[in-house]
Amino acid sequence: MRLNMKSCALVAALLLLADRGLTGCTAAQASDLSPVPALYSPAPTAGESFADNTVGGHAITADGETAFYSNITVTKTGSVEGDEADFYGENAAVLAENGAALTLREVSVTTDGKHANAVFSCGEDTVVSIADSTIVTGGDCSGGLMTTGGATMNADNVVVHTTGRSSAAIRSDRGGGTVNVTGGTYDTAGVGSPAVYSTADITVTDAELSTTASQGVVVEGKNSVTLENVALTAANTQKNSGKSPWYQAVMLYQSMSGDADEGEVSFTMRGGSITNLNGDIFFVNNTRAVIQLTAARIVNDDPDGVFLRAAAAGWGREGANGGHVELYTAAQTLDGDLLVDSISTLNLHLWDGSVLTGAVNPDDEGEVYVELTDGARWVLTGDSHVKSLKCDADSIDLNGFTLTVDSEMYTEGTASEGSPVSGASGSAPARPHDMPTPPDSGHGKGDKPPKK
Repeated sequence: MRLNMKSCALVAALLLLADRGLTGCTAAQASDLSPVPALYSPAPTAGESFADNTVGGHAITADGETAFYSNITVTKTGSVEGDEADFYGENAAVLAENGAALTLREVSVTTDGKHANAVFSCGEDTVVSIADSTIVTGGDCSGGLMTTGGATMNADNVVVHTTGRSSAAIRSDRGGGTVNVTGGTYDTAGVGSPAVYSTADITVTDAELSTTASQGVVVEGKNSVTLENVALTAANTQKNSGKSPWYQAVMLYQSMSGDADEGEVSFTMRGGSITNLNGDIFFVNNTRAVIQLTAARIVNDDPDGVFLRAAAAGWGREGANGGHVELYTAAQTLDGDLLVDSISTLNLHLWDGSVLTGAVNPDDEGEVYVELTDGARWVLTGDSHVKSLKCDADSIDLNGFTLTVDSEMYTEGTASEGSPVSGASGSAPARPHDMPTPPDSGHGKGDKPPKK
């Protein structure tokens, strides 16, 4: 059991009162109570300031040790270039590595320099736990919480604000790891700086995420992001590269840079909300992706944006770089079109009262399967084309538009039995009420380059 400062103070006060006979028990009786465990081991370093202005240096380093800092101020200036900063934490304000266990409480971290990440957890068996803290980074390539090499990052009630380019608030790079975030606010103002950039397994719960230039969430390669009761607001208004003409709130892709293993990308959202201010909600490119949505409020304030776009872009090999999507929903409202280009596929599973209002594959390009079960409904807002359809007789409202199934016109009020198309990954679970378990991504994302 771990006690906080208030708990320890209360125990001390009770012992004092007992000694004076004011608690109904004597001091001797009080001493017979279970011993109070040490608050922390080692004792925290508290109430100090730490600063570093050297090129590549750190204000605080935990190297294979157990360390605890509380109520401190950390500042870091100085810039570097290259992969050492992104992969191994060179120039980070706070660096934990080589199996360290670092605890941070009520910490203020400020960095101003290129490749000056704030709090960096690097390497297998390394664990950073940070709570009730504030992080501000001002330079390019300077994330707030950074995790690589199979490390772990735990964050509770942390406020992160970044302004530089390529400076995600919750960030990971080659080798990935596990990131658990609870509470707090995470916002970015820079280009190419999503609130979450994942080459790891990242779970965010009861937090607020926002961007003013970039996507809200980006997941690369065989990795995952899970949002539980999270409010995400995305305003992707600027491009970090010319490889895609579209803007979006959530991007799932494979860059082929070597930073993330190839395989299924996973995005899961339960409850919470997505508010998108520009472009599409989801974009899938050059990968297979599993998207799972349960009772999330998803609003697109861009009238020209679509709900899902699976399409080729500038990543991957031309002609083989489409998006292959398994989209599962339960008790979910979907407003907007779902577009699939000629080298992409979609298996859309609408379950448990989910309602889709929109057109599916209106340009009749890619192969699509739509499944509506357990009271799910589809209201068309444009002519739609699917390869295969599974639905009850009352599942579809054509709303004056047409639906073709494998080039045959669908008649409203007709039940249909179909099966998923090939190309998209994953398979439907045994019971439609059970969302599929995300694939095991293994925590090892991309080969680790040799450390120099």
